[in-house]
Amino acid sequence: MEKWVEALSLVLKIFTAYTAIISIFFLLPRRKIPKAAPRTRFAGLLAARNEETVIGRTVQQLLDQHYPRELFDVYVIPNNCTDDTEGAARQAGAQILPCLGPVRNKGDALHYAFAALRNAGYDAYCVFDADNLVDPDFLARMNDAFCAGAQAAKGKQTAMNPHDAWISGCYDLYFENFNLFYNRPRGNLGLSAKLVGTGFAVSQGLMDRLGGWNTETMAEDAEFAAQCAMAGVKVWWVPEALTYDEEPVTFRQSLVQRRRWCSGVMSVAGCYLPRLWRRVPSRNCFYCLDFAVFLSMPIVQVLALLPGLWAVAQAVILENWLALALSLVSFWGGMTLTALALALAGRRKLRPLWKSILLYPLFTASWYPLHILAVFRKTKVWKPIAHRGQTARRLGGSVRP
Repeated sequence: MEKWVEALSLVLKIFTAYTAIISIFFLLPRRKIPKAAPRTRFAGLLAARNEETVIGRTVQQLLDQHYPRELFDVYVIPNNCTDDTEGAARQAGAQILPCLGPVRNKGDALHYAFAALRNAGYDAYCVFDADNLVDPDFLARMNDAFCAGAQAAKGKQTAMNPHDAWISGCYDLYFENFNLFYNRPRGNLGLSAKLVGTGFAVSQGLMDRLGGWNTETMAEDAEFAAQCAMAGVKVWWVPEALTYDEEPVTFRQSLVQRRRWCSGVMSVAGCYLPRLWRRVPSRNCFYCLDFAVFLSMPIVQVLALLPGLWAVAQAVILENWLALALSLVSFWGGMTLTALALALAGRRKLRPLWKSILLYPLFTASWYPLHILAVFRKTKVWKPIAHRGQTARRLGGSVRP
């Protein structure tokens, strides 16, 4: 047993070392994309299921972009709705794209949308969630990236409601962690940013190359990122293109959402990890290697629990309660300090986030059982997270918090 524990510890150390080495490059000055004259013709896409309360606000913000109106259109893709999402979107000024078949998840809705708009003359497509707030310069900054040669690009995502509840504040810190230690260093190194399911853009040329949007799993964003890696396409990091996402305000809602994320990523790992590792020796080695490590991390984290559980078992058998207490205190203290550092790095106000900072260790630890559950039981049914659409008032009518 001890030999297996040592082997798993070695694997964890290798993955941790790789992640740490990459993260160090966040210290370098960020490579800025030069600004360009408006030239890219965009289509904004919003897949929406029962989003009547928020879809109008999001559509209106997209229509108010600081970008020539003749160079973009906004489309809503209603699917499986039991409310008047379509009517609210149409009233706000969006065009409606009907789904021509059954929709199991967001990826299916995007498949129909990209197929319908293939010959509509757009240069690129921006994908958003129905509850997003979008910075008015989003399209302008994405235009800079595509004029500089991007085929796929990801904007900076953060929480619009970090002060509504401790759990929504934890999401804000979580996104700050990814923006600072994952996306920024990879942008400096010429690697791909993490393509999360909202606030990203893809070119028509890339869609033609990949044969359209064809994803099968619940994590359509991670699956598409895997396809980009295998095709040797870099996902550009464009932090000036900002989106704000409404986060769950209860721990239960958060568990439902994150379980879907974990299950989706595990499904993508099962489908794409062998192919990614096989392509590491190819000319796309860096993209494939980096994304293979990303997909492997949840599995590695699950395996990493075994040495920890073995240590706990030994401490219990030996009744070494002091060691257990010190381990818990060190974990909680370390993660709390990490949360504080993330809040300071993101220039957040500390007083409204104090509960989130103190409970960030709980948020972090809760990922482990979700990863374990995803290994043994996949989420097959998409469960909606209710959006209140009330945060715009707290922002005082501005997108920036």
